[in-house]
Amino acid sequence: MKIAYFDIFAGIAGDMVLGAFVSSGIDPDDIMKELTKLKLGGVDLRVSKVVRSGITAAKVDVVVAGETEKVSDLGSGVHLHSHGKHGSDSQEHSHSHAHGRSYLEIKHLIQESDLSESVKRNSLDIFRKIGEAEAKIHDTTVEKIHFHEVGAVDSIVDIVGTAVCLELSGAEAVYTSPVRLGSSGYFEAKHGVLPVPGPAALEILKDYPVVFNDVPYELTTPTGAAIVASLSKGLLKDRPVEIKSIGYGAGSRELERLPNLLRVVIGEVSSSLEEDHVVLVETNMDDINPQLIPHVIERILAVGATDAFVIPLLMKKGRPGFLLSVLASETQLNAIALEIFSQTTTLGLRIQHIQRMKVRRELKKVSTSFGEVKVKESYVNGNKRVMAEFEECKRIAESRSLPLIEVIQKLNSELNHE
Repeated sequence: MKIAYFDIFAGIAGDMVLGAFVSSGIDPDDIMKELTKLKLGGVDLRVSKVVRSGITAAKVDVVVAGETEKVSDLGSGVHLHSHGKHGSDSQEHSHSHAHGRSYLEIKHLIQESDLSESVKRNSLDIFRKIGEAEAKIHDTTVEKIHFHEVGAVDSIVDIVGTAVCLELSGAEAVYTSPVRLGSSGYFEAKHGVLPVPGPAALEILKDYPVVFNDVPYELTTPTGAAIVASLSKGLLKDRPVEIKSIGYGAGSRELERLPNLLRVVIGEVSSSLEEDHVVLVETNMDDINPQLIPHVIERILAVGATDAFVIPLLMKKGRPGFLLSVLASETQLNAIALEIFSQTTTLGLRIQHIQRMKVRRELKKVSTSFGEVKVKESYVNGNKRVMAEFEECKRIAESRSLPLIEVIQKLNSELNHE
């Protein structure tokens, strides 16, 4: 399995992630090709080389209408009198395009774009993490928040660009080292002096391993924290990795005691078995129209669930009903819960955090007697298994007027014989 490992030895910010991926070999032109799908207008990326402690790194700046943006990360900048910017790279700016957008406006901007579903999903997860943290700090709801920096063009580019880079890298999972935070310092925001680390970054990283350095700057910004909290499966925990490429992304601030860099390692995890943690969301339903169930499952899968299924039940008072079970990553929990509530009659959900073990698998295209076919390749105890995807078999059967069972048997026999 291909992974991206974030070595966060000096903190993490959105522009540092972009720089690290570019340094690792991702083409900035390919990133921009995807970012134009947001239709922000007049946006470009400016990539330069910087040297920190003798290490050459990529510095990525967002250029809008020919001018480099100065706000380079999300800060505690909601409409509730908190338009300041915090983070190791913060600078004031007054361009009209940085006045901000609400969370709902950004959500609409991404959902209505032509970006891939995985890029949309990951981008929205990151934005929501920031929105939930700010909502808690300011005692309001995500939907009511109108951010200042969250709507700045370069902040949107940093977040969506990160999701694009992850897709372009081919990484199926993200792991990190413990996240480094500054401490024993303060920074100025519009609404007053705040401690380092800032409230938003700290709130976002609850339940994630962190280290408090005695560097008096906010090494990890809210965007960086949200990227980790949304995308990462956790610490790598001594799993062997075959390194394919390495990249360094630079932040704007020069630090005295350590290089202000993020290191990204792209590599292959060699084990045939994989472990991860998912959430199991369940609810019993005794008053839903059974005709709605296929649509409910389809909608739940569309918002990012790993799996969803329904089992008939005999409920209290002898009522027939259904058990809806959904497996998903923790980052998708809120989106899936909202979808279930909106699409069904249920009023409550049961949520369990469970560990999952699965066989490593990979989707490939191979040449067969039926032409090029998508297959799923897996390994168990060193033995290779290849299975044709059902939809591919169905497509071939329909296009050639053949029995579906005949196509499946012939393909699987041919693939595993080879």
